[in-house]
Amino acid sequence: MRKGKNPSKDNLLQTTESHHRVIIPLYIPHEVDYYKDAFVIFNYCLKSVQKTAISHIKVSVISNGSCDAVNTKLLDLQQQGLIDELIIEKEPIGKINSILKVLRTAQERLITITDADVLFDNGWERAVMEVFEAFPKAGSVSPVPVFRTHLRLTANVWFRYFFSDKLQFRAVKNPEAMTKFANSIGWPWLDIKYKDVIGTLQAKNGTIAVLGCSHFVVTYKREVFDALPKENTKYQLGGDSEFLYTDEPVLKMGGYRLATYDNYAFHVGNVLEDWMKEKFNDLKTIDKKIISYEYLNSLKRAKFNYFITEKLFKKLFTIKSFYKFVLKRKGLTKKQIRNYLK
Repeated sequence: MRKGKNPSKDNLLQTTESHHRVIIPLYIPHEVDYYKDAFVIFNYCLKSVQKTAISHIKVSVISNGSCDAVNTKLLDLQQQGLIDELIIEKEPIGKINSILKVLRTAQERLITITDADVLFDNGWERAVMEVFEAFPKAGSVSPVPVFRTHLRLTANVWFRYFFSDKLQFRAVKNPEAMTKFANSIGWPWLDIKYKDVIGTLQAKNGTIAVLGCSHFVVTYKREVFDALPKENTKYQLGGDSEFLYTDEPVLKMGGYRLATYDNYAFHVGNVLEDWMKEKFNDLKTIDKKIISYEYLNSLKRAKFNYFITEKLFKKLFTIKSFYKFVLKRKGLTKKQIRNYLK
């Protein structure tokens, strides 16, 4: 039996001061062997993004089949106010499906999706914003430039700027950070040929962005996900899941996939090292501001452009003579061209 009127009925939802949401999928099935440092690294990830963000962000964490001990610690972090939304799935549902739990209802203008082993550095949000502001067509921007991403789903950028000097190979801004990224994925070193020059795009105001972006930490415009597949992915990890749910939607909306020229975050892997602790301790806590981000240019579906660039134009780069011509025209030396053709 019901008595009285529900006090929440017909009440309007409260507006939020946040226009930027950060989504972190987390999978820690136990805390030994491969995962022995995983929660400490995640803790650094969570607290570094909270400390260094310049706007009032909202953080969503999805525990995807993590162990009970980890879930208990997550609840404690939420009680501390470090997690705004916590979803706990007892059985693994996959990385992308975990993200979709939040993504399909998120309303913030910007959405950052990050792995749980990323350490954010001061200036990351401002640097990402500068790229979005300088390039109205930017659909996704990573705060971490990665080597050899100039042809990674960037055909629409090449098509637009093929005859423009704004698209050029330039010297890598932060070679040391690029080496750290290589170490984080198991490479003991990074040859100079991978970190001497990188494909870039320069805006009218002088802002430089790197062509392409990786998956482990990326900020998206919300409308990009209007092009999401309706169904969930069948993969727990990998397969075509990241392409279909985080890459292709950007292209279908006519957006550019870019990264900041300098490095503003670190993919740290699964082993805690001293330099990570030092970097975290050196982070400055930033005073937050209300930033709407609604002024950013909105993207619209671009079916014709997607067909021209992704189905036709990009095939030209598979022709060795054409690719060699492009590399030379965009500033590479003969030696560098040989390295890029290997």
